[in-house]
Amino acid sequence: MTLGQSIRSGAKWLALGKLGNRLSEFAFGVILARLLTPADFGMIATVAVFTGFVGMFTAGGMGQSLIRAKEADEEDFTAVFTLQLALGILVYLGFFIAAPFIAKAFDNPIYTELVRVMALSFLLRPFHVMRTAWLNRRMDFKSRTKVEVTMGLFSGVTASLMALAGLGVWSLALSGLLSALVQNLWLSRLVPLRVRINPDRGVMARHTSYGAKIVANDFVSYLRKEGKSLVISKLAGPASLGLFNKAESLARLPNQLLMSPTMEPLFRALSKTQDDLEQSKYFYYRSITLLTAYTGPLYVILWWVAEPFIGVVYGDQWVAAAEPMRILLLMGVFLNVMLPSSVVLAAQNRLGKEMLAQSINLPIVLGAVAIGLQWGLAGAAWGMVIAQALLTAHFYWYVCKTLPTRTYDLLRAIGPGLGLSAMVGGCLYFLDLLLQGWGVTHPALYLVVMLGAGGAVFAGLFLYSPFRGLESEAKRWKAQIAAGLSHIKTASKLSP
Repeated sequence: MTLGQSIRSGAKWLALGKLGNRLSEFAFGVILARLLTPADFGMIATVAVFTGFVGMFTAGGMGQSLIRAKEADEEDFTAVFTLQLALGILVYLGFFIAAPFIAKAFDNPIYTELVRVMALSFLLRPFHVMRTAWLNRRMDFKSRTKVEVTMGLFSGVTASLMALAGLGVWSLALSGLLSALVQNLWLSRLVPLRVRINPDRGVMARHTSYGAKIVANDFVSYLRKEGKSLVISKLAGPASLGLFNKAESLARLPNQLLMSPTMEPLFRALSKTQDDLEQSKYFYYRSITLLTAYTGPLYVILWWVAEPFIGVVYGDQWVAAAEPMRILLLMGVFLNVMLPSSVVLAAQNRLGKEMLAQSINLPIVLGAVAIGLQWGLAGAAWGMVIAQALLTAHFYWYVCKTLPTRTYDLLRAIGPGLGLSAMVGGCLYFLDLLLQGWGVTHPALYLVVMLGAGGAVFAGLFLYSPFRGLESEAKRWKAQIAAGLSHIKTASKLSP
C-alpha cells in the first residue's frame, strides 16, 4: 500500500469512526439536552477548562513524539508511560487540594466534588496515550475506530440512564470516567505492549524535547480556545456558556467529522516525507481541496436550517444558540486552511512559529469575545470569527516560508469547494423562497425538506462537478457506487 493509499485508508476509517461517534453524540445529546439543563452542561465545560489545561502537561506532547519518531520500540513507549503516570498522580493530588478554591472562585460548592471526580481521568490517560500512539504509529486506525465508536455508544447510554435516574450533572461526569476505564481495558487486549515501569531518563529526555514544543504550542492554543469559556462563564453565567458551547459544537460538526480523521494520517504521512518538500506540498494542498469541497456545502446547509434544527431537535430552551451558531459556521472556511497548515508546521518541527502565532492571537480572541458579549452571544461569535481569520492568515504565512508555495496555490486549492458551496447556497435560497416562511410555521417539515434537498444537490454537484481538482474524487465515488450497485444486483440474483 502506497503512502497516499495509507492516508486515504486511515482517513476513511477515522471518518467512519468520527461519523459514528458524532451520530451517537448527537442522538444522546438530544436525550441529555431534554433531561438536563444548559447550566449542567456549563458546569462540566467550566471544570473541563481546568482539567483540559493541565492535561496538556501530563501528556507532554510525547504521544505525538512517539508517532513522529523515525524509530520507536517498546522501551520508548514504556519510558513515556512511566513519566506520564508519575505526572498524572501528582496532578490528581493537586486538583484534590485545589478543588475547594475553584468552587469558591465560581461561588458554587458542587465544583469541589465535581473537580475531584473528573480529575480521576488523569490516572487513566497514560495508559490511553501509550496504546493509541502505538496504533497511530502503525496507522492501524481500523482497530482504534472500532474501540472509539463502541465506547461512544457506551458513554451515551450510561449518561442517559444516569440522567433518567436523576443524577443531573453527575451523569455527564461519571459516564465519561467509566467509559475511559472500559476503553483502556479494551485497548490493552489490542496492543501488545506490556505495562511496566521504565525510568530510562535518556528516552524520556528524547521525547520530552519534541513534546515540550507540542506542550508549549498546545498551552497557548488551549488558552485561546478555552479562555473564552471562562470569559463567558464569568461574565454571562454557566447557562450562557452552555448555549454558546452548543452553538459552537453544532457549527463545528462538519469540521469534527472530517478534519480530525484527515489530520492524523496526514501528520504521519508528512512526518515520513518531511525531507521531500514537493511531496509535502502536494499532500498539504490536496487535503485543503478535499476538506473545503466536503465541508463547505455542509456549512451552507447548516446555516439555512440552524434555528428550526435546534428548536425541533433540542427544544425551545436551546433556540438562543441558533444565531451564534450561524455566525460560527463562517469559521469553517478558515479552519480548512489553518489545521492542515498546523500539521505541516508540526511535521517540519516548526512548532515555535505556530506557538508565536497562537500567542499573538490569544489576547485578540479573549478581548474580542469579552467586547462582543456587550451585544450578546452573537457578538461573542463575531469576535471569534475575526480572531480565527487573523490566525489562519498568520499560519499560512509561516507555511509559505516552509514549503515552496505561493498564494495562487491556495486559491486554486479552495476554489472547487467554494464553488460547490455557492451553488448549493443558491439552490437553497430559491427553495426557501418557494417554501414561503415554513421555517416559522412548519419548522419540522421545513427542516426535512431543506436537509433533503441540500444533501441531494450537494451529492449531484459533487459527482458531476465542473470544477477541476475534484474529477478524480468524483470518479472514485462513482466507481464505489457502481461496485455497490453491482454487488446488490448479484446478491439479489443469488437469493431464492
